[in-house]
Amino acid sequence: MLDYQKDFIHFALDCGVLKFGEFELKSGRISPYFFNTGLFNTGTRLGKLGEFYAQALCQSGLKVDMLYGPAYKGIPLVSTVAIAYAKQKNDIPYAFNRKEAKDHGEGGLIVGTALAGDVLIVDDVITAGTSVRESVGIIQMANARPAGVLIALDRQEQGPNGISAVQEVQQALAMPVISIITLANIIDYLAAHAGSQLDAVQVYRNRYGV
Repeated sequence: MLDYQKDFIHFALDCGVLKFGEFELKSGRISPYFFNTGLFNTGTRLGKLGEFYAQALCQSGLKVDMLYGPAYKGIPLVSTVAIAYAKQKNDIPYAFNRKEAKDHGEGGLIVGTALAGDVLIVDDVITAGTSVRESVGIIQMANARPAGVLIALDRQEQGPNGISAVQEVQQALAMPVISIITLANIIDYLAAHAGSQLDAVQVYRNRYGV
């Protein structure tokens, strides 16, 4: 685990984004941890979050021409990542979509730079992959190429078909998924800090992990 990943886990814990306990998921599973990016809810927190996303992108070595954020959660995410990436590496265009196309003023579905070249989708997590598939469709309609997805956490958890949502996106759409951290990183962090939640998280991963 890299230093920025350790720092991100610590940051997520401080913000209450990463919590431990018993949480019922949409799947009906009882998870020993919960991750809610909606609690990166101040200017300082959002700015720092963008820095971690940008670090993960730089670390990946993936070359892209622009960033794209799916409405609505992806809008602040892609904005803060673009700012942080400009500071860490170089200036990069970004865009996001409207839920409904605007029929007056500048009109259209896309706000920001016109989609072109290799486009990286920025989101928080991948649960079912629906948002990613919708984003891929929008990018392809603009004759641009979806180049990958950048997320905060890869839960590394089995879905109904026996693979994770991230693996399903990688296989079905033939593009990489970059995450700031994974469930394995959280387990390593707990092990290094003698976290009392370690056993419960390991049991959960042994049962549902990929």
